[in-house]
Amino acid sequence: MMTRAYQEIYLNSAQAALGEAFDYAINVCLIPGNDFVKLFGASSVCRRMENGEPSLIAGKSGIEIAFEVIFETTGKQLEAIPSENMGRSAEYWIGWAAAYYQWYSSRRYSDIFKALSYDDLQMMYYTLHEADISKFADIADERVREYFKDTNLKRIRTAYGCSQSELAKLSGVTLRSIQMYEQRRKDINKASAETLYNIAKVMGCTIEDLIER
Repeated sequence: MMTRAYQEIYLNSAQAALGEAFDYAINVCLIPGNDFVKLFGASSVCRRMENGEPSLIAGKSGIEIAFEVIFETTGKQLEAIPSENMGRSAEYWIGWAAAYYQWYSSRRYSDIFKALSYDDLQMMYYTLHEADISKFADIADERVREYFKDTNLKRIRTAYGCSQSELAKLSGVTLRSIQMYEQRRKDINKASAETLYNIAKVMGCTIEDLIER
């Protein structure tokens, strides 16, 4: 069973907060959607939400979150007065749905928004905003898996600049096992804690980074 960053009882609050943040930043402050996605992804707010920090997912409004994202990443203060008509706009739905999928999949927002651009999500709104959120999650899963065709192990090893044989030698994990993990012929999620620890230690990543969602 997947371990999630926070309990489901906080999910509605997290979705509403991120939905409101997107709606306010884009519709009221007139920040282009693609720009706000980039600023959100570059902020510590993004990582704190991923980690389930209570002060964010249950303690702040979406407007406060948008303020914090923009001030942290640009040094500017948002001054636009929230509209009384703020509600379930397409922009709200994008933030709301992204928050659900991040909780559901435990993926990083940065990875989600690489596989599903803001424009992609806007197009999905028109066909999915009235459907059960699980349908969006299924489609998002398919798109993310298609985008990240390589396993996390291969992607991290390649970025680290280490060959399979070098990783095997440094980690003490057999070359055959590493090859099979990367080819998905062996499930890395079922590897021993010692194996995962040794691989992660060599490449300077966490065990969680190696797990396939």
